[in-house]
Amino acid sequence: MDEELLGGSGGSKSKISQMCTRISQIYQATLDKWTPYSRARWLSTVALLLVFALRIILLQGWYIVTYALGIYHLNLFIAFLTPKIDPAMDFDAEDNGPELPTRANEEFKPFIRRLPEFKFWYSVTKSTTIAVFCTFFECFNIPVFWPILVMYFLTLFCITMKRQIRHMIKYKYLPFTHGKPKYHTAETGEIQDI
Repeated sequence: MDEELLGGSGGSKSKISQMCTRISQIYQATLDKWTPYSRARWLSTVALLLVFALRIILLQGWYIVTYALGIYHLNLFIAFLTPKIDPAMDFDAEDNGPELPTRANEEFKPFIRRLPEFKFWYSVTKSTTIAVFCTFFECFNIPVFWPILVMYFLTLFCITMKRQIRHMIKYKYLPFTHGKPKYHTAETGEIQDI
């Protein structure tokens, strides 16, 4: 009889693990289908952020949750703007430091982000969903004087962005590109795609 119980228990464990595997496969397939639709993904995330802001404004609480969410989103944004290989750490002793190419005859190095756009979107959406979920529990509604949190966040944002912009200027990179670059050829003067 004990063997039947053990066999039955092992079978149900197997079915539970199969069900969990199947759910994760469906979830991943859904994420894979959403990957090419960046505008729709970001619009849905902005709508989720607006729902969160509306809850905070109407309920007049959960300011610590909002502050933590803002700090987390700021960290994600900085990782999104930063190159994967930091030029400040990648240089030879005789050089003044590495620089991205500024002329057509220099080596082309594409800008590779530390945090890719999809992972940035996914993390923002997931964290905002968790923050909305937290607003349903009174234990996360810690009383605090919210103008101080706003001031702290704005100060942190300004200091962090100033440092990031200085880094971008020093190492001559721009994290945003629009479309494929086109150059004029020297011989014919025609525009040529790269």
